[in-house]
Amino acid sequence: MPDLKRCSRCVLPETYETIEFDDNGVCNICRQQKIKQEKVNWTARKKQLDELIERYRGKHDYDCLVPFSGGKDSTYTLAYLIREYKIKPLVVRFDHGFMRPKLEEYTAKTLRFLGVDAIRFTPNWRIVRKLMLESLVRKGDFCWHCHTGIFSFPMHIAIKFNVPLIFWGEPSAEYTNYYDYSEDDVEMVDEKRFNRFVNLGINAEDMFGMINSEDDPVDPRDLIPYTYPKMKDLRKLGYHSVCLGSYIPWNVKENVKYFQKFLPWWQGDEVEGIPFDRYPYEKIECYMQGLRDYIKYIKRGYSRASQMATLDIRHGRMSRDEALEMIKRYEGKKPHALPIFLDYLGITEDEFNEICIKTAVPPYEHDFDSSSEYGNKPKDFDQCYREKDGVPR
Repeated sequence: MPDLKRCSRCVLPETYETIEFDDNGVCNICRQQKIKQEKVNWTARKKQLDELIERYRGKHDYDCLVPFSGGKDSTYTLAYLIREYKIKPLVVRFDHGFMRPKLEEYTAKTLRFLGVDAIRFTPNWRIVRKLMLESLVRKGDFCWHCHTGIFSFPMHIAIKFNVPLIFWGEPSAEYTNYYDYSEDDVEMVDEKRFNRFVNLGINAEDMFGMINSEDDPVDPRDLIPYTYPKMKDLRKLGYHSVCLGSYIPWNVKENVKYFQKFLPWWQGDEVEGIPFDRYPYEKIECYMQGLRDYIKYIKRGYSRASQMATLDIRHGRMSRDEALEMIKRYEGKKPHALPIFLDYLGITEDEFNEICIKTAVPPYEHDFDSSSEYGNKPKDFDQCYREKDGVPR
């Protein structure tokens, strides 16, 4: 385990995004959780939620729009709004290209059981491959298409269908300090947030210029799903885009228990790099999640095990020593998704390593010899989509 300074209360390291430590070595994310637990008037926030829903109920063809991956957060958001408020939502799903078989099964059953209208959009895969390579090279994060598409495409649909109220799930204050849990700071999921940290500092127009070439031209219309809508159109819509977790206390384990009572088929799945017996619900929607976490480890010396352990510590479910032991056991292992991803992009592992190490965050310095061992292999991994030189295999 890397020798990095970690929060004295949780286990987040000094390379964690937006982190700062106080004189006692406690991180600002932990301090935010203290505000969440002790100072936020959740009764008043819930009343705000009641009033917000009634303000839009029955005014349009749909009461609200819910962006939906089928993972734990969006499933909880959709299930909670329907069960507690009996509203009529429009469900919008941006398919990032890595949906897993079990998640697809859960989604089909859930949407049918809840009785909702749903739209699914799958972007041009040829363009997605280009975007993955470009964002990996420039930011050490191949998920630009996913980050931007998930947050921009539903907004385009909201405009097309005239649905001004949009409900997202988990607020970013749960895990970063871009926004906080202060009484007067309900986190708006808007263009400011989109440009602040969602799009990695690269907008769609810039990305078009990066991936377009005379030898392999790109139609600029292929980048529309990744653009945030024009402000004049959003103002005309009168949009209100918020996180459900800004109005009710967000607790992942309790959220999963809540919807599993009436969605019993949603039982989670194994993900590379985290223990299934403890986190069967975490990031099950993407079979490249283990690779994403591995890249984070190369860059910052930690991955998802640290983040999940931190949440458990804050909710009193794990001691700090237990967390450090789990991190030591699971983080830094090479993911089975890596060779599949290399085939997608047509690069070697050495080229991949060279790209990632250039985006490393000091003081962490990665040793590739120490991460040569492969981690756990999910049972459905042989079903992942594979291709070589642009040809499906």
